[in-house]
Amino acid sequence: MKLKVIIHPAEEGGFWAEVPAIQGCATQGNSMEELLTNLYEAVEACLSVDLEVFNISENDKVLELAV
Repeated sequence: MKLKVIIHPAEEGGFWAEVPAIQGCATQGNSMEELLTNLYEAVEACLSVDLEVFNISENDKVLELAV
């Protein structure tokens, strides 16, 4: 999966970034390297789902897709 990310300079220094395809997914970093590390973590957190929230019966199946 490829996602477009918009990187902005932060007023206090460093950078902040947003992922338009994932509503509310944003992060920041003091350097570009830190920002990229934080972006991977932010995207993973924004896309993770807690299955305990959903009603899953014994006839249902859970499938993970890698895209």
